[in-house]
Amino acid sequence: MQQIGTVWASLDRRKQIIVAGAVVLVFFGVLGMSRLATAPSMTLLYAGLESGAAGDIVRALDQRGVTFEIRGGSIYVPGSQRDELRMTLASEGLPANGNRGYELLDSLSGFGTTSQMFDAAYWRAKEGELARTIVGSPHVSQARVHIANGSTNPFQRSVAPTASVYLVASGAQFTSDQAKAIRFLVSSAVSGLAPENVAVIDSNGAVIGGQETAVAADTADDKARQLRERVMRLVEARVGAGNAVVEVSVDTVTKTESIRERRFDPKGRVAISTDVEERSDSARNQSSDVTVASNLPDGDGAGGDESNSNATETRERINYEVSETELEVHNAPGAIKRLTVAVLVNGTRAVDAAGVETFVPMPETEMGALKELVASAVGFDADRGDVITLKSLDLPVVEPEGTVASSSIWQKMHFDAMSLIQMTVLAIVSLVLGLFVVRPILTKPALAPALLPVDTAPEPESYLTGEIASEDSGQFTSLPGSATAGAVPALAAQSGADPVDRLRAMIGDKQEETVEILRSWLEEGEERV
Repeated sequence: MQQIGTVWASLDRRKQIIVAGAVVLVFFGVLGMSRLATAPSMTLLYAGLESGAAGDIVRALDQRGVTFEIRGGSIYVPGSQRDELRMTLASEGLPANGNRGYELLDSLSGFGTTSQMFDAAYWRAKEGELARTIVGSPHVSQARVHIANGSTNPFQRSVAPTASVYLVASGAQFTSDQAKAIRFLVSSAVSGLAPENVAVIDSNGAVIGGQETAVAADTADDKARQLRERVMRLVEARVGAGNAVVEVSVDTVTKTESIRERRFDPKGRVAISTDVEERSDSARNQSSDVTVASNLPDGDGAGGDESNSNATETRERINYEVSETELEVHNAPGAIKRLTVAVLVNGTRAVDAAGVETFVPMPETEMGALKELVASAVGFDADRGDVITLKSLDLPVVEPEGTVASSSIWQKMHFDAMSLIQMTVLAIVSLVLGLFVVRPILTKPALAPALLPVDTAPEPESYLTGEIASEDSGQFTSLPGSATAGAVPALAAQSGADPVDRLRAMIGDKQEETVEILRSWLEEGEERV
């Protein structure tokens, strides 16, 4: 400390200010870098939360005394505490999902709850449960479900329910297949809801998959994709992956037809009832003449001739039902009208005796076998006008660009890159400040013998104290003011050497010290003046 104080006292005012400023900068620089190095690495805890849920998360972190940062709509916490905080907050029901489910029904009591209130709470709970299920998909970040159950007016016929689903994607845009799956999910959860009555809308305000695609057959592109994958899987099993190109074109029916036909077959009759009616008539006739005597009981007429007649009639009625056939056919769009398949396969390469590589197409017999397999796979129909083209040509080999991705040594060591950068910068700053600021100050050359260490200071006899020898006695006498002047260390005393020569040699070897002494003499002379 005494040495540092002596060095500080030997500096002028300008140098003292520079040294003080350098010390302050070094202090604050080391303090700032140390704070950066010791600060925890912040990682993402939650992002994209609603305002209420984000406020609950911030309040829970503040109560626990956890350091956190809010960057826009994201919450960051120290990386070492992230997983623990997520599990702890999840046990407390945080972040609270805005879509509440069947727990809404728990708050309803039997007293004071009308049927309208219960119905509203039930459908709200149904919407919340469906939204929770949809958000469970990794492709969906947010979801809202709205169900219109129709009117409960007893004087109105029942109205089919409808629903709409609003989705926010977490990455890529939604596809028609995903929208179709969501439609069937919602329609299956609501009684009486048809898939075509469910609309799926993305965050851009566009309907995902038209309403007509919910129940209609697959489009031509979907059919072509399915057939292409089927043929590609079949051909690559023989020629290998990357050695075949398949293109399928499907021409589908785009109009809707409804045919209703009713036929009667007279030969195909069936007896459904039989009615049989029988009638009998009887009559008696006499052949004698009618007289007075015949009217008497014992008269002559009593013995006359008589004749009897009987008539029987049978009538049968049979009712027949003629067979009837009623046929109603609905042809929806999407049926295949014409199919075209093009398959390009690679051949083999042969090297001749001269070392020249040539292309050898696939044999015709094998090409015919592949064509038969492709025709069976796509459902080839010659009457429909289907065409299959199979060729064997040379497919150029295209080398993939770039390098193969591989894990680096830093990924295997699991180091925090930001912490390493902070520690490296801190070490470099400390080294630079120590070498180029502190070390030059502490190692500044001494300006006087009093500044030298005690054990290394030369003897007093070896110093020039500013004395001049007189001509008479040859003794050195002190000059005025020599006591305040800086003493200059002399060279090793040599017997018989001229003091002037010794002074010249010393000035040649100690130029900096000589300049400082002369400067101090000039400053003292100016002060005396």
